[in-house]
Amino acid sequence: MLSDAACKNAHKSAKAKLGKAFKLSDSKGLFLLVKPQIEGWSKLWRFKYRFAGKEKLLAFGTYPEISLDQARQRREEARKLVAIDVDPSEHKKAVKASKAALTENNLEVIAREWGQKKVETWDDKNNRSKRMLERNIFPWLGAKPITEILPKDILDCLRRVEDRGTIETAHRTLQITGQVFRYAVATGRVDRDITPDLRGALPPAKGEHFAAITEPKLVAELLRAIDSYQGSFPACCALKLAPLVFVRPGELRAAEWDHFDLGAKEWRYFVSKTAVQHIVPLSSQALKILDELHPLTGHGRYVFPSERTPRGERCMSENTINAALKRLGYGKDIMTGHGFRAMARTILDEVLNFRPDFIEHQLAHAVRDPNGRAYNRTAHLLERHKMMQSWADYLDGFKAGATVIPFRKIS
Repeated sequence: MLSDAACKNAHKSAKAKLGKAFKLSDSKGLFLLVKPQIEGWSKLWRFKYRFAGKEKLLAFGTYPEISLDQARQRREEARKLVAIDVDPSEHKKAVKASKAALTENNLEVIAREWGQKKVETWDDKNNRSKRMLERNIFPWLGAKPITEILPKDILDCLRRVEDRGTIETAHRTLQITGQVFRYAVATGRVDRDITPDLRGALPPAKGEHFAAITEPKLVAELLRAIDSYQGSFPACCALKLAPLVFVRPGELRAAEWDHFDLGAKEWRYFVSKTAVQHIVPLSSQALKILDELHPLTGHGRYVFPSERTPRGERCMSENTINAALKRLGYGKDIMTGHGFRAMARTILDEVLNFRPDFIEHQLAHAVRDPNGRAYNRTAHLLERHKMMQSWADYLDGFKAGATVIPFRKIS
């Protein structure tokens, strides 16, 4: 039988001097396989046994990570399996496969798989859904098999968010978790989505709207302030373009040059929220901004790249527009990047008298035609081109300080 000293000094033995692999036998089929390597020697535990009339070999790991006593203990466990007609090698494979299956069934693994396949901007480190899961769910439930998660487990995570005083974030986190569970149901990892069981468990969200300036006189002051902004040139351009196109802030900052057809005066991109392609007609004012910016960022993917990635691998941060507004004296309680949508929606309807369905189409909201069909990306495109140019001209009138006469509805 082997001793610990013999195992420890095996590479110094007479057999080792021959420079070839050799075995040091213990007992009952256990032996230490000593093999020369480029640097030093490897010492591997092996167990030789017979099963169904065939000689087989089972690995127990390396010495000294697996001690002599531990190797003998594993040998005895393997011998007991053989005694009850179970092949230790097949048993080991089954255990390994079971552990792998459990890992693949963990909530975090499933959530990241869902994000890669279902969330267009998932790889962006600032992706909101990913950040919410990483901060609010993964630390407590990420390593747990999704089949073992109970509604109470999710609620405990949401209570932590609520305790931070962000009930809206708790509701949003619950929604995202529900999407992950529904993906898990679709891919056969779990039987049902348990998040509806938490309906009513959280206090209702306040439902506050994004702050927006809609009074024409105050809009004029805001536009003049935007023209005076002293930030980076891409940030200045993004800030000037925001009221002209009034898209969602995330869509503006992630705008890609390949999606613009400046000749056709259009910007076409996929709206993840409504799962349709959206068309933004571009006014002459918007085209001028893009023409001035193109020599600087046109070599890359994004119209507004992050300042931290000179080659343009990432788009502008989600905080850039709001931070710029704050520097101009417009905090989030007064005006936000999302507020340009409410500004346009209000003035186009109540002052410029454009048809509400034209406006709703331009906001990329779900609109149904008289036959009940859902949003058509080309609906009223000619009229929307006219509307967007009229809107830009009207804003120019604000900035010039002229007495702006409301445009009448274009028939």
